[in-house]
Amino acid sequence: MNPRSAPAALGFLLLSVVLLHAQAPQGQIVSGGKIWDKAGHNSTPDVTRFQNLFYCCLREADSAAGEGTIRILLSSTGKTWVDQGTLAEPGTDLRDPKLTVTPDGKRLYLLCGGQSAALGRQPRYATSTDGKVWTPLQKLLNKGDWLWRTSINPADNRFYGASFNIHPNSGGPAPEQEWSLKTYASTDGAVWQLSSIMQVPGQPSETTIRFLKDGRALALVARQAGDRKGVIGSATAPYRDWTWVSAGVPLGAPNFIELPDGRLIAGSRGFGATPGAHMVLFTLTANGLTPLLELPSAGDCSHPGLVWHDDLLHVTYYSSHEGKTAIYSAQVKLP
Repeated sequence: MNPRSAPAALGFLLLSVVLLHAQAPQGQIVSGGKIWDKAGHNSTPDVTRFQNLFYCCLREADSAAGEGTIRILLSSTGKTWVDQGTLAEPGTDLRDPKLTVTPDGKRLYLLCGGQSAALGRQPRYATSTDGKVWTPLQKLLNKGDWLWRTSINPADNRFYGASFNIHPNSGGPAPEQEWSLKTYASTDGAVWQLSSIMQVPGQPSETTIRFLKDGRALALVARQAGDRKGVIGSATAPYRDWTWVSAGVPLGAPNFIELPDGRLIAGSRGFGATPGAHMVLFTLTANGLTPLLELPSAGDCSHPGLVWHDDLLHVTYYSSHEGKTAIYSAQVKLP
């Protein structure tokens, strides 16, 4: 090679690498769209598979505030959905519902928060064998707690979840400068015991815990104060001592899933290629988050439900990008 041409060749090689990286597949939406908008405000969905069907839960209300009920939807494909009915508690705003399949595989377990001016906030749960007929809602933990999501640890078949409390010392009603975040465990989803105290500053809030194939627990935590960037926690059995790193980005209602090949995919309210908040999918490691794909969304949005089925990532979320806050789904092909 002519020595004078070496810099040009090197520059061309570097440009080729950059272009190749820029053109690398980042995920593709193969189908999706709005699935529910019957109420004035439709938000905070979750999704799971149970008895070979998709089940979706969501909050319905006249607005973001006020009294909310829980709607249940059913689908065989994840695309077309059928109404299964509602859960309600008079005088109470039910919100942030989540679905988990019980360890025996025989029931759906629905967790939600309930709050009112008179009684404050406290988690509730109900169970069902078909997603249509539910047991009465029962309260969990203590007033002020918000057990936001549950996961099953396959190593011991127990429920685990993280509860945040915005007024842990005063008992309310005003939020305190620092909030508490604690993990709880349960054998039946009804009686919960304190498992660990998560030492997370900056008003930790919505938290998802998952148990990975290697036995570790991973936690993705949103924060409402400080630099507002989320944090990633990891722990080994018995999951009492957590190690924390910054997620590098602010989070809102985060969720994540481990794929069959071991990759971790997260979803959260985020800030992607276009201005403003959007529903964003990320690749997740124990050290941070990397944006992967921005779903059609804007404004008030987030709360992704995630299910892996037939080599597609099925995502439910809510968004207000079409004017009215509604529930959307997307089926995503990952690289």
